[in-house]
Amino acid sequence: MDWRLIMLIACIGSLSVSPLGAKPNLGVLNAQGSKQKSAQQLQQLAKSITVKVLSKDFLGSGILIQKNGSVYQVLTNAHVLRSGNPPYQIQTPDGRIYRTDLSKMSNRSTLSYFHGNDLAILQFRSPQFSYKVASLGHTSTLSVGNEVFAAGFPFDSQGIQDTGFVFRQGQISLVLDKALEGGYRIGYTNDIVKGMSGGPLLNRAGQLVAINGKHAEPLWGSPYVYQDGTKPKPSLLKQMSKYSWGIPIEVFMQMGSPSFINNYSYTDIQPEVNQ
Repeated sequence: MDWRLIMLIACIGSLSVSPLGAKPNLGVLNAQGSKQKSAQQLQQLAKSITVKVLSKDFLGSGILIQKNGSVYQVLTNAHVLRSGNPPYQIQTPDGRIYRTDLSKMSNRSTLSYFHGNDLAILQFRSPQFSYKVASLGHTSTLSVGNEVFAAGFPFDSQGIQDTGFVFRQGQISLVLDKALEGGYRIGYTNDIVKGMSGGPLLNRAGQLVAINGKHAEPLWGSPYVYQDGTKPKPSLLKQMSKYSWGIPIEVFMQMGSPSFINNYSYTDIQPEVNQ
């Protein structure tokens, strides 16, 4: 077989299709075949794709996940949105604040759209300013001990405002065979605190592999229940409580639907309200 044909087949086979119905993000590649970045490069990248989710006050973090024309989709945790009331706002890395309107989606029960997984999407329009969006990786390439990098905006001590962008290095500690409630399956040593929920977890190549959502050492209750209602063994529970937890990006890729975007009226999304 001609070597050029072999290379063409290999390149085609490495691409993944975007679940959002927009143009595929050609950054969706296997991390093993992607160039690794320095910690400084990763921090700059994380800062460029991580946003603040606001209502009347700061609610948590989010990720610029996809762009369709002048409309951006932000991926965050459903529990971040439940902690406030619409209308929600997005503050982008350049400090601009954009409105987003969920009223058109109210009959679709937006906050449970991802079938019980702790994920939600906000959308905003930016006709004048362009923003970087995340490249998607694969958690199937992650192994215990792999370096990962978490980002977000922690709350202050009063739990009202954020204290600014943080970037924290750690490593994969557990990858569960089946998901916990909310879709959580990836455990890692990065110090995740309140406010960083909805922020990105990146691999060494700068690809988004999971969404932050649970911090270590929960203060009350037992958040470690599998989606089928069973509980991990006590020995595993004790180990799990030591780590932060994220939702694999594949959950979003599998549950995302082109109809989510196609049924949304972009004309109802308001442009920025504060520069």
